[in-house]
Amino acid sequence: MAEHIHTKVLIVGGGPGGYVAAIRCGQLGLDTTMVESDRLGGTCLIRGCIPSKAVIHVAGHFETMMQAAEADGRHGISLASPPKIDFAATVKWKDGVVDKLNGGVTALLKRAKVRVVAGWATFRDGKTCTVATKDGEVTVTGEKVILATGSLPVELPFLKFGGNVISSTEALSLPELPKKLVVIGAGYIGLELGIAFRKLGVAVEVVEATDRILPQYDAQLVAPVAKWLEKHGVVVHLRTKAEGLTEGGKALRVSGPDGTGADLPGDKFLVTVGRKPRTAGWGLETMSVDMAGPFVKVDDQCQTSMKDVWAIGDLVGEPMLEHKAATQGEIVAEIMAGKKRHFRPAAIPAVCFTEPEIVSVGALPGGGANEIVAQFPFSANGRALSMEAGGDGGFVRVVAAKDDHRVLGIQAVGAHIAELAGEFSHALEMGALLEDVAGTIHAHPTLGEAYHEAALRALGHAIHI
Repeated sequence: MAEHIHTKVLIVGGGPGGYVAAIRCGQLGLDTTMVESDRLGGTCLIRGCIPSKAVIHVAGHFETMMQAAEADGRHGISLASPPKIDFAATVKWKDGVVDKLNGGVTALLKRAKVRVVAGWATFRDGKTCTVATKDGEVTVTGEKVILATGSLPVELPFLKFGGNVISSTEALSLPELPKKLVVIGAGYIGLELGIAFRKLGVAVEVVEATDRILPQYDAQLVAPVAKWLEKHGVVVHLRTKAEGLTEGGKALRVSGPDGTGADLPGDKFLVTVGRKPRTAGWGLETMSVDMAGPFVKVDDQCQTSMKDVWAIGDLVGEPMLEHKAATQGEIVAEIMAGKKRHFRPAAIPAVCFTEPEIVSVGALPGGGANEIVAQFPFSANGRALSMEAGGDGGFVRVVAAKDDHRVLGIQAVGAHIAELAGEFSHALEMGALLEDVAGTIHAHPTLGEAYHEAALRALGHAIHI
């Protein structure tokens, strides 16, 4: 006889939205069951954010050592011969980082007394799903349901994943480095990985259908990244469409802006043209939930159109970011426990781990006479100069309302600038004024001083520029 579990809360999906919701539900004393077919942690932890940052970290070390092996060395440091990279060993180390975090999530769920069912869930109605586990079928019925099924990389119909056509998942687990990598899509995933592979000595070409790289960011923020790509020999083809592989599968056929065709040879072809919500294969069609285009429609409490069914994370729309999903998961758990919560963030930070890094929080410039825009360059920041981050065109920019000086947006590009994303977000969430930022003592020497100086400059009295 098949097992049937009755639970207060049923969560489908063990990514950052699902597992955070489950842990918080457990903390609040709610009987919680979570279903996950893969390893706990989701895309971000297992095959996305964390493993990619691990590879980016190694690539930075390798690049530094390569520079030290050049004729004149680097800062008095020299190597007698160039370093070698065993990418299989890099992948093994990266997998160790992932394993540690996966184990941590498993332990946290156990401590919160969350029941985890390993298997693929398929809903047969709004509150009940059948889970195909290794030991047979398990039916789970929940009084309240959270849908947290995440997203998948978009596959191009003429470049199906398989063989030498890879997604970011396969790129992070290659047994060895390719000699030549062709990246299709110049968004943040494609460029983060493309830059990392270039640092590791791989020849890289990028194909982008639009007229610019990183189209989600403004031209000023992107300029330092474009400068790095050019300096390091990464060929970027803008307004160029991929059309498929050549007959032997050794080159990518493309058509340029003038309609002329070309073949770009490569060993691997990395497709990074976006992600889509995982809405197929688990019985969404059996549930009476409204859709908003390809996404599940929710209100500001993440409630779907079906009573006692919530949806969170990538499933409900942009931005498809871990920190959005995790926040929504926590909020929904507290709503289920009777607390009054709403998902109404002042801003959600976006970070691009390119070279250099980009951070954007809140409003971009564009309000004309109603706003103040000021920026401070890292070329005038002591900490940036002391770690060679002052000459790449990086800066911090502040956007504020002209009438009351309320900070509306903060953007920055520069080395390690991702670490300031929290401070930027905090300012917007707390409704900070330019005077609040200017009046806060920032430690010296740190990159955060550039943020302080940008606020001072917006008020008309920057000190160091």
